[in-house]
Amino acid sequence: MKITVDQDKCCGAGTCVLLAPDVFDQREEDGIVLLLQESPGQDSHDIVREAADVCPGAAITVSE
Repeated sequence: MKITVDQDKCCGAGTCVLLAPDVFDQREEDGIVLLLQESPGQDSHDIVREAADVCPGAAITVSE
């Protein structure tokens, strides 16, 4: 799995951080997503897919 984020699409909702805090974080100043792990371990794949699915800005892309 490889994750990419488009910070221009991120609206700072933080849902991804709530679901997968080991993979995503937010910038302090504006809440825009930060990617902590580009290729997370197998145990995080389901929750990362969910984070991408519920992202209101469609800022997270997951490729297998």
